[in-house]
Amino acid sequence: MSKFKSLLLLFGSLILLSGCSNVEVLNPKGPMASDSKFLIMYSIIFMLVIIAAVVTLFTVFLYKYRIGNTDESGKMHHNSLLETIWFIIPIIIVIALAIPTVNSLYDYEEKPQKEDDPLVVYATSAGYKWFFSYPEQKIETVNHLTIPKDRPVVFKLQSMDMMTSFWIPQLGGQKYAMTGMTMDWTLTASEEGKFRGRNSNFNGEGFERQTFDVNSVSQSKFEDWVKDAKNQKVLDQDTFDKQLLPTTENKNLTFSGTHLAFVDPAADPEYIFYAYDRYNYVQKDPNFNTEEERKADVLDKPDQPARKPQITNANYERHGMKAMILGNNEPYDSEFKDEESHNMDEMEKISEGAKDKKASKIEKKDHENGGGH
Repeated sequence: MSKFKSLLLLFGSLILLSGCSNVEVLNPKGPMASDSKFLIMYSIIFMLVIIAAVVTLFTVFLYKYRIGNTDESGKMHHNSLLETIWFIIPIIIVIALAIPTVNSLYDYEEKPQKEDDPLVVYATSAGYKWFFSYPEQKIETVNHLTIPKDRPVVFKLQSMDMMTSFWIPQLGGQKYAMTGMTMDWTLTASEEGKFRGRNSNFNGEGFERQTFDVNSVSQSKFEDWVKDAKNQKVLDQDTFDKQLLPTTENKNLTFSGTHLAFVDPAADPEYIFYAYDRYNYVQKDPNFNTEEERKADVLDKPDQPARKPQITNANYERHGMKAMILGNNEPYDSEFKDEESHNMDEMEKISEGAKDKKASKIEKKDHENGGGH
């Protein structure tokens, strides 16, 4: 009886929480998140209808064909109509769920129109932090993000160490950020307010602190914020490299200038190792070392010169791509954007090629083992 009460309490809590605004995926503040909420509720309703039908039929069959009812039990052995029905119904269910889901997935990947004047932000994860670079505005923030309401934001997702997943639940779904890659992800806030973002891919002891604040404001307030941010300290390479260390405390920081002036993380995935060396940072197992021990040998100032822009990603030369280096005194113009677009097209080809190569290896392995037919 105690187990039944526990289950009842669990399901009751879930039902109560589903109407609570703190469940961020059910409290959307953007078109993509609203669409995701619809898919969630649509799937839940479908599931409940199916459960109700199955439970009802199960109850009817238990009663009608019970062991004590010898008149009805054992009469039916084959019925073509019934078999056709329970074969077709699952197909209908799958189609009904697949159509809106597939349509939404394609909508999520659509690029915003030029007339929508999208804002471009490079979102880079490293050291259990998030770095947001605004190439047009020439500002960079750490662990906080400010965006204008009703304006599409194209995030260029990159990672300098471990694979992470960029997620702002109230604005939309999540997308992975990987080393040596740049991934586009477009989100729009339809309301002003403060939202929460995070890395949703578990990647170690610092996972719980890899979060960031999202401030959605009016266009005029966004422009005022940009003006204030441009008056902040210029982001130099020493400061940036220090922030890349997992031992550096997570703080909300704002700088003028961006790290795009001296590194393209996708083109130079080995950059972070040089940054570690500059500050004598060595990764230590947190299970056997205290926080003080992990920080003990880390330098306050670098003992090596700053690294010049390099390309260490072999795919760049192979696919004719250039490092996206944009000086703080250089405009974010059509020429730079064309190179960005070219790189993104090549990244897509690399991604598709990797999938095909993996599929070929699996097929070859299955064939060697006598399977795959």
